[in-house]
Amino acid sequence: MPDLSITFLAAVTATFFVAGIVKGVTGMGLPTVAMGVLGVLTSPLTAASLLIAPSSVTNIWQLFAGPSLLPLLRRFWPMMAAVVAGTLLGSALLTTGDTSLTTRCLGAALVLYAAYALFSRQIRVPRAMEPWLSPTIGAATGLVTGGTGVFVIPAVPYLQALALEKDDLVQALGLSFTVSTFGLAASLGLRGAFEAGNLALSCLAILPALAGMWAGQVLRGRIAPDTFRRGFLICLLLLGAEMCLVPR
Repeated sequence: MPDLSITFLAAVTATFFVAGIVKGVTGMGLPTVAMGVLGVLTSPLTAASLLIAPSSVTNIWQLFAGPSLLPLLRRFWPMMAAVVAGTLLGSALLTTGDTSLTTRCLGAALVLYAAYALFSRQIRVPRAMEPWLSPTIGAATGLVTGGTGVFVIPAVPYLQALALEKDDLVQALGLSFTVSTFGLAASLGLRGAFEAGNLALSCLAILPALAGMWAGQVLRGRIAPDTFRRGFLICLLLLGAEMCLVPR
C-alpha cells in the first residue's frame, strides 16, 4: 500500500482529473494517462490497482452509451475471451515485484502506442480476417494489459482498422476497455495483489475521473480535437521514453 500522504493523494486526484479530461475530449486515454503518470510516482502494480474503479465506471458508461452492444458482443466475443486469457497470463509480470522491469515495460508500451498513433498511416483489415485475427489481437492485448496495465496495444489500432461506424467504434472501444479492466482486476485478485487501501483509494478516484470527463466534454467543443490529441500523444511519448531510459 502506498504512503497516503497529502502530496500523494493530491497527485492521484490530479492524475485522474487530467486523465478524465483526455477521455472526455478523445473518447479514450484514461487508463493510459493514469498508468503513465502514476507509474512514475509509485510501482506499476499499485498504479494498476488504483486504476480499477475509475476505469470500470468510465468504460461502462462508454460501453452502454451506444446502440449496438449485442451485435458488437456477438462479433467480438472471441477477441474479448482472448483478452481475459492473455491478461491472466500477463499479470505474472506485473506482480513479480521487479518494479524496474515492469516500469520499463510500461514505458515501452506508452512509447509504442504514442509513436503508432502519431506517425502510422491508417490501415484496413478485411472482415474475412476477423475469425483468426480477433482472438490473436485479443490475446496480445491481454498480455500487454496484464504485464503493464495499459489496455490500448494492439486493440485500439486493430478496432480502428475495421472501418466501424463512429458510434460503433466508440462502443467497441468501451467493450474492449471494460473487459480489459475486469480481466486485470480478476488477475490481480487471483494473485493476491489487491490491498484494501488501494481499492478504497481507487473508488475515491472515481470522482475526479468523472469530473475530468465532464470538463473534457465541455472542452471538446472549444478546442480542435486533433490538436489536443497530438499534444497528448507527444507528452505520452516523452513520458514513456523517460520511464524506459531513466534508472529506478
